[in-house]
Amino acid sequence: MRLQDKIVIVTGGSSGIGRAIATLFAREGAKVVIGDVSETVLEGGAPTRAVIAEAGGVARFQRCDVSVWADVDALVSAAVAEFGRLDVMVNNAAIRGAGTRLHETTEEDWDRVMAVNAKGVFFGCKRAVQQFLTQEIVDETRGRIVNLSSQHGMVAAPGKIAYGTGKAASAYMTKQIAVDYAKDNIVCNAVAPGRILTGRPVAPGTDGMEYSIMRTPMPRLGRPIDVAQAALFLASAEASFVTGHNLLVDGGWMAF
Repeated sequence: MRLQDKIVIVTGGSSGIGRAIATLFAREGAKVVIGDVSETVLEGGAPTRAVIAEAGGVARFQRCDVSVWADVDALVSAAVAEFGRLDVMVNNAAIRGAGTRLHETTEEDWDRVMAVNAKGVFFGCKRAVQQFLTQEIVDETRGRIVNLSSQHGMVAAPGKIAYGTGKAASAYMTKQIAVDYAKDNIVCNAVAPGRILTGRPVAPGTDGMEYSIMRTPMPRLGRPIDVAQAALFLASAEASFVTGHNLLVDGGWMAF
C-alpha cells in the first residue's frame, strides 16, 4: 500500500496506460480522480472508475479536456474540495495526431497535438504546483508530478513530427519544474514509455509494428502495467531523492 490515502489525479485515465496507472494506484491505497474527455474505454470493458470501485477502491471521474485551462482548474479544485489536498498529479493524457512528416503536417493537426501533448501537460503541472504550494510537507514533499513523455521525445519519431515534439516538451518541462521547485519540496519526474501494446484500434498503415519490434531489444513489447509500475515508484515515497528524471520503460529501445 505504497500510496495509502494519497490523493491522485490521473489525466487520460479512462483507457490505455492511464487506465493501468489509475487501477494500480488505487490498489496501492490511493484515492484516484480520473480526468478524461469520456469514460468510454477505447479497449473495451467497464469504465475505470467502476473497475476500481468493484475492487473496493475509491475513484471519481470528472470530464476534463486538458487543453482547456478551466477544465484542468476545475479538476484539481474538485479533487481538493472533496479530499482536502492533492498528493500526486499524473499528466498522462495525450493524442497521436495524424502521424505525418513535416511537409505533410497541417497547421490544424500540429495545433491539435500541441494543445494536448504540450499545453495539456503545462496546464496540469501549473495547476498542481499552484495547489502544492498551499500544502504542508508530508513524506518530505508538498506533492509529486509524474508526466508521461516518450522515447520519441528523445529521438526521432519517424513520420510523427507533431507527436515527437509534444513529447519532447513534456520531457523538458519535467526537468525545468523539478529544478524551479525543488526548494519548495515539490518533486517532478517523467516516465518515457517505449512501444506499449494497449489494445486500442489502430488505423491501417499507421501502426509501425515491425519498426517497434526491430527497435526493441527485449523479446516482447511493453504492456500498460510496465509503465504503471514505473509511475508508481515515482509517485511514492520510495523515490525520495529522485527529481527531474525521465525514466525509460522501453525494453532497451534507447540503449540500442
